[in-house]
Amino acid sequence: MAGSLSLPSLVRDERFVALAMVALIAVAPFVAYPFFVMQVLCFGLFACAFNLLLGYGGLLSFGHAAFFGLASYVCAHAAKVWGLTPELAILSGAVVAALLGLVVGALAIRRQGIYFAMITLGLAQMVQFYATQADFTGGEDGIQGVPRGRLFGAIDLSDDRVLYILVAVIVLAGLFAIHRIVHSPFGQVMKAIRDNEPRSLSLGYDAERFKLLMFVLSATLAGVAGATKALVVRIASLTDVHWTMSGLVVLMALVGGTGTLFGPMLGALVVVTMEHYLAPLGSWVTVAQGAVFVICVLAFRDGIAGTLGKLLRKSG
Repeated sequence: MAGSLSLPSLVRDERFVALAMVALIAVAPFVAYPFFVMQVLCFGLFACAFNLLLGYGGLLSFGHAAFFGLASYVCAHAAKVWGLTPELAILSGAVVAALLGLVVGALAIRRQGIYFAMITLGLAQMVQFYATQADFTGGEDGIQGVPRGRLFGAIDLSDDRVLYILVAVIVLAGLFAIHRIVHSPFGQVMKAIRDNEPRSLSLGYDAERFKLLMFVLSATLAGVAGATKALVVRIASLTDVHWTMSGLVVLMALVGGTGTLFGPMLGALVVVTMEHYLAPLGSWVTVAQGAVFVICVLAFRDGIAGTLGKLLRKSG
């Protein structure tokens, strides 16, 4: 009986991990700046959305910044120019990201491997060019001074502590959605397609249709993260849609551990913390990020979460 309650067995229990995640999110604003934690949560959801596509679908996208950034622009424009309430502004960003994901996915899934990745990169570059030229994005200035507004027209989100509760609920809902997707029959089919697509085709599954749906779900969640981030930092800029953002989310997922539910959250914490606390180093921040990436690839081949999971399984 005691062995069944050991730490390794508890950590392997996803319910325990989920409760620990909720507890950490609840305690985080009391031990760190709420604004910083909100940024970590937004990028964590973005990384988890990307991991849904790569870790469970086997599809490497180099253009996920398109969904994150465009949703950020749409949410900021909807809140500042259209005067929509926060929940409607975030929803509008998510819907636009889903529609863009449908278009990009329909074109990209016709190819596999590096060809798929390069198609997503090329289409994302087109979105970046559009964001540079379009009037509603503000060009190089972006959309600044985005109002946080009142949730449902009643709850004032100008206080970081109040906004933190909204961000935490959105991120937890996104993580729960990812958990349900991964453990649903659809998720099991996607794992089978990832591991052996020809065999899945022989069993009668339409692989392209499944991959397209996975792509759209990933793009939608990335859009939710981008839209929420626009309200947190009160700005939408070209940085959100730049190709380097696509590279950054790949880094977060790999450092945290692809194919793990909560690993990308750890990766986001590592990367955002480095950017925040190493900002005085200027351009050397990218050098530090590169060094951490190399170390993680060499020392943690399965990412931080994946490696810790293996160690705990051995000790159990």
